Amino acid sequence: MAKTKSKSDLPTKICPVCNRPFSWRKKWADCWDEVKYCSERCRRRRSKIDKQTQA
Repeated sequence: MAKTKSKSDLPTKICPVCNRPFSWRKKWADCWDEVKYCSERCRRRRSKIDKQTQA
């Protein structure tokens, strides 16, 4: 039998939009290095955050 990993053993990152930690997901297995945002909502909100920091 395969040994299962605990969720706490998975890698995590901090979302730059909401500043919350998010964990690795199987759908991100091939592109984990490129993932920056925890959700589609945060990815869409990134432009609003960028505009606020530039002003």
